[in-house]
Amino acid sequence: MGDREGGGQGQDLLQRREDVRQANFLELFVDLVLVFALAGVVARVARDIVSQDVVIRWRSMAYLLVLSLPLIWVWTTTAQVTSWFDPRRPKIQWIVLASAFGMLVMASSVPHAFVGRGWAFVLPYVILQCVRPLVLMPALRGHPLRQLYLRSVLWFAASAVIWFAGVTVSGGARAAVWGTAVAVDIIAAQLRWPVPGMARPRVSAWAMESTHHLPERYQQFLMIALGETVLAVGISFAGQRDTPLAFTVLVVAYLSIVLMWRIYFYRSGQVLAEAVAAAEDKYGAGRATGTAHILMVLGILATAVGFDIILTHPGGSPEPLWLVASLGGPALFLYGRIRLERVVFNRLSLRRVIAIATLAVTAIPLYFVPPLAAAIVAALVLLAVALADARHAAGRPPEAPSPAH
Repeated sequence: MGDREGGGQGQDLLQRREDVRQANFLELFVDLVLVFALAGVVARVARDIVSQDVVIRWRSMAYLLVLSLPLIWVWTTTAQVTSWFDPRRPKIQWIVLASAFGMLVMASSVPHAFVGRGWAFVLPYVILQCVRPLVLMPALRGHPLRQLYLRSVLWFAASAVIWFAGVTVSGGARAAVWGTAVAVDIIAAQLRWPVPGMARPRVSAWAMESTHHLPERYQQFLMIALGETVLAVGISFAGQRDTPLAFTVLVVAYLSIVLMWRIYFYRSGQVLAEAVAAAEDKYGAGRATGTAHILMVLGILATAVGFDIILTHPGGSPEPLWLVASLGGPALFLYGRIRLERVVFNRLSLRRVIAIATLAVTAIPLYFVPPLAAAIVAALVLLAVALADARHAAGRPPEAPSPAH
């Protein structure tokens, strides 16, 4: 049976049909789990960022990275599997279901990940990253992807030691150890998991084997983050008294979400698949695209934390870290969008650079006014970017992608 799988069935798994462009129902199920997971991360961070303890406040933003990046990385590697392989095959469907369950277990442990449920967060992550490649490798005899998966297993097995070491401590120490572990995982993937004595493979996990499926999954990734922000804002608003101030925050938050959606999809997000198809370096385009979307999603999550703070503490003087969330979140989103513009059109978006500089400059005066002012300023900056985009496009035909060659 192993020989048969290494031959016909293995080739069948890799024969991804280009008519399977959109996510199937199982992949959308994974997306639902990710919404739940990211909502839990935002709630966890928002709880700590308003603490009376200054150490806990500053540590909360580190928690945002340490908790969200492993969940995002599981989602990303799952999307890469369904991009390389035919998602209609039973083996791939079982892998997707297992990935969704693992993310669910990780998400359920988020509220207490640093004090008592470390194993529930770590074990699903390590098992998925190590076992999924081992399950797929028998079907890849003679294919360069087999060597790539072997190298990834070696790296994930090594980083598992760091992950497990983090469980032996708690609080900020655990966050620091886990932060090191997830940094090792992502950097190693960027470098195609180098192993001394093994030649670098001719493929990469970042390569867009299907020129439409993975770009569209990244688009849905952005929509997941925006949807999570809507969910977080709605839940926070429902728990507040019905006051004009709370309703104002809701309106500003909703408009900001709509503006981020507009800024993303016009026009780089809209023609991302065409840009990837036209790029000569599929590996470089895939890596840059993945990095840009991770940055944008982190910015959206930080923005969601900022909205939660403003809804619960609309008056008084803001803390410096609150401004980091309310202004730094949109700035990080715009920086990721700059990276995406480079992939699709091979240019620097000066409008977004100016917007980031504006957010940075306004942070100083905004420290002396109520927190709602920071959200309004951020929304106005996003509106200015969207209007500048619309003005640039007025009277012109839709711009075609022009990636670097």
